[in-house]
Amino acid sequence: MNFLEAAMQPGSVDFLYNIAIIVIKILVVFGVIMLHVAYATYFERKTIGHMQVRLGPMRVGPHGLLQPIADGIKLFFKEDIIPAQSDKPVFFVAPVISLVAALTSLAVIPFFDGFVIADINVGLLFVLAMSSLGSYGIILAGWSSNSKYSFLGGLRSAAQIISYEIAMGLSLVGVMMLSGSMNLTEIVKAQEHYPLGMFLFPQLIACFVYTISVIAETNRAPFDLPEAESELVAGYFVEYSGMRYGLFFIAEYTAMIIMASIGIVCFLGGWNGPFEIPYVPFAWFFLKLYLLIFVYYWIRATLPRYRYDHLMDLGWKVLIPLALLNIVVTGIVKVLL
Repeated sequence: MNFLEAAMQPGSVDFLYNIAIIVIKILVVFGVIMLHVAYATYFERKTIGHMQVRLGPMRVGPHGLLQPIADGIKLFFKEDIIPAQSDKPVFFVAPVISLVAALTSLAVIPFFDGFVIADINVGLLFVLAMSSLGSYGIILAGWSSNSKYSFLGGLRSAAQIISYEIAMGLSLVGVMMLSGSMNLTEIVKAQEHYPLGMFLFPQLIACFVYTISVIAETNRAPFDLPEAESELVAGYFVEYSGMRYGLFFIAEYTAMIIMASIGIVCFLGGWNGPFEIPYVPFAWFFLKLYLLIFVYYWIRATLPRYRYDHLMDLGWKVLIPLALLNIVVTGIVKVLL
């Protein structure tokens, strides 16, 4: 049965109403997240600027507030250069894969009680799957550019993502054990019976492992080895320009917001807070989100880039054993209590 046939069946008014609600939710989430992505770049430049005793963007608009818009217009009109020896179909599709995978993950994130595009039972697993899929865009970009710098960046990214995805996935097992669900809404509701309405304290080790893993997963400093400017010029997207470069930029900042959101849902109680803020049900969620995004920038401004062997050692010798230890301890405590 196609869409038109379904619309003409009895009860089709409810069907069309549900479709309309889903479309409105998609437009709202997409618009809000894209606005946050644009101004996350501005906030980062301002934050790091003040940490380095300078002002950051000041030219476009009052205190540089229109800088993200100016950057977007500039990227849109810049020349799109394609390397002559590149694998053009793969070169074209790589940034789209990264962006689509990041945006698709937004469908299962509950920003407040009752507001989620797709409240599926395996929401947490879906986000992990989309995160893995997004890494293909980076790897394909590095390979298709036919450049040694981008190829090395793609190889680094592949090894880094494989290593830290294991730690990240294992860190969330304890959350699933305590909540008994992979549905993100149910995970938030399960935290109401714990101290401060969070899994943070019973899952402190898991939260630490998750926090470090997502910084590496999103290729952020000090784990930005796939795009190390001092070694690889720009890494996997060194041959990209114009709006294709902009798509990678949007995908990276969207992934930051998604991974921070999953941390909020799984460890910080989601939309719940110490008291209810009337008429703004999403207030606590976004306050926590801004705090975690600030931590991303704080770490970038504070820590130097890791050496690659140290990066691998941290993932395999520290984070994965810690995540496994957390699973064992959580299992023992759950059985005894």
